[in-house]
Amino acid sequence: MPLLLEIPTDPIAIAALQAARSTESESVFNHSVRSYLWAVLLADHENATRDADYDPGLLFAATVMHDLGAGSRAPGRQRFEVEGADLAAALLTDHGVTATDVDRVWEAIAIHTSPGIAERRGLLAYLVREGVGIDFGRQADVVRDHADDIHARYPRLSMVRSLVDAIVDHAARDEAAAPRYSTPGELLRERRENGVTRMELAAAESPWRS
Repeated sequence: MPLLLEIPTDPIAIAALQAARSTESESVFNHSVRSYLWAVLLADHENATRDADYDPGLLFAATVMHDLGAGSRAPGRQRFEVEGADLAAALLTDHGVTATDVDRVWEAIAIHTSPGIAERRGLLAYLVREGVGIDFGRQADVVRDHADDIHARYPRLSMVRSLVDAIVDHAARDEAAAPRYSTPGELLRERRENGVTRMELAAAESPWRS
């Protein structure tokens, strides 16, 4: 694998990986790591790695921990995006990351399901949202040359269904975790009303098919 796609091994990266691996299903964990790799490829494609705001360490932390709110440590009292951002912020703070950088990661995670907002909140928030989006099939052509290798290393394992299961389970715990028209709120409503969500139906049309 090219150096560009190496997984970081510094203490914060190891802690972030452990937080995700120990609280998420294997499918969701693989999605989180793939989201980082796609984001790096997108940044390279758009020459964003030369931008003064590009920080690969923060990008790794934000993408790998973006779904902590759908994991076992999230209490289910607020939206999964917010609880995941809080968990990530606490980990980074414990490892001595500056308050400014913690806030950047918090924001990128909290708004990663917010189209039209994340893209306007700086490079980190944009890359996190788009890295996640590529794993759902958006901008797939940008990463096509690396897709087979990345999927072999981090298999999809019915990712969309697994992730929706986790989000819906979290959203069902408290009304505040599933406000109407939010991503978790709509996924929960669609599951209850139709037995399947539009996100799951769209997966069949994705280039990745799951």
